Amino acid sequence: MDYCPHTPDDIKQMQAAIGVANIEELFADIPEKFRIKQIPDIPDALSELETMSVMNDLALKNKLPRFTLTGAGAYHHFIPAVVGHIIGRTEFYTAYTPYQAEISQGILQAIYEYQTMIAHLTGTEIANASMYDGASAMAEAAVLCAKMSNRTKIIVARSAHPEYRQVVKTYSWANGYKVVEIPYVPSGQIDLDVLQKNLDDQVAAVLVQSPNFFGVIEDIAPVADYAHKKGVLLVAGFTDGTSLGVLRPAGEVGADFVVGEGQSFGNPLNYGGPYLGVFAAKEKFMRRIPGRLVGATVDKNGKRGFVLTLQTREQHIRREKATSNICSNEALCALAAGVYLAALGKNLKKLAELNIYKTQYLKNKLLELSGWEEVFPTPVYNEFVLRCPDAKKVNKKLKKEGIIGGYELQKDYPELKDTLLFCATEMISKEDMDKVVSILK
Repeated sequence: MDYCPHTPDDIKQMQAAIGVANIEELFADIPEKFRIKQIPDIPDALSELETMSVMNDLALKNKLPRFTLTGAGAYHHFIPAVVGHIIGRTEFYTAYTPYQAEISQGILQAIYEYQTMIAHLTGTEIANASMYDGASAMAEAAVLCAKMSNRTKIIVARSAHPEYRQVVKTYSWANGYKVVEIPYVPSGQIDLDVLQKNLDDQVAAVLVQSPNFFGVIEDIAPVADYAHKKGVLLVAGFTDGTSLGVLRPAGEVGADFVVGEGQSFGNPLNYGGPYLGVFAAKEKFMRRIPGRLVGATVDKNGKRGFVLTLQTREQHIRREKATSNICSNEALCALAAGVYLAALGKNLKKLAELNIYKTQYLKNKLLELSGWEEVFPTPVYNEFVLRCPDAKKVNKKLKKEGIIGGYELQKDYPELKDTLLFCATEMISKEDMDKVVSILK
């Protein structure tokens, strides 16, 4: 079926309105040598049936693994069927917050519930309606701290996700801020002595992740204490949200902002995206945080209703007063997260405990192998680092058996040669883990 939105008469009217004789005049600013003189020989269009056949043939070329032992910021968790059912409903099936917000009470209530659950999980008082992903959430928080304090230095733990650190550096470079990385100690945690030495009157924020990139659980309380004594704000991050089911919330131990990746909450891996940026904070920062906030109220008849309360983006206010230029969000992914959390409820803690159990089982079994050793002897959550005789050889063996192996840390941490970052979630069975060990013997 052909589809042309404009008739010849429509085109003539538009040309007359703007004062051109033909469409070619619209491209007068483009030199002739760069213009296509003839449309390339494009094959005829396929029918819907033929197109589906071609796409199915392409899909058959995908080689899906039996299971994966890689986490590193993207995690394979079970997604209850109710998540897909709800987000697939036509009234919700959009990735965008409605512009005429108050007529869309359903999506506003869903976002409000999401915000409420995130605030509870992170130990904060407010949460926005989501960011692009965990990396952008951390970077937005870092830049916001610098803008609010009129300071120019941002400290980030080297144990934070390498890609998060890179995004923070990009944001900081664009705003003229300096980024200082703090090394980790043999435990895999941030070096508190080096941190204290770098805290001066130009530092706006300290960024730390827990569990960090190595899966190691950081002690947030002393970091918050050292930072606040110098008038510095603390941004606590995470990459696997299920850890919030068992760890003490960072907001309760002093974090001013809690940011991270919400993909683990009901969102599939999706070859790397789209994901969901979690952004939560203390109430005093409510008018400064980026994105949108949905609030609850009552209508003129006293019935409960929801409104889009705050929008601090540059499209809605004067550019120089905007705290962010992020002009979208991840409403559909946030809805999936909200449904997932509502479905699990307090069972999120049981899920987190199951992840810890499986992680310990896999780690202990791998440590039985000759030449394997633990790198960071510290409590971890669903990820851990081991040193092995040959990391590349290990992953090649596993790949041959249809298993994605551990994440090779040497490319991001040159000092960690032949180390692998393994991840074990509830999706991996005891038999799967035993199989891994038998392959590597």
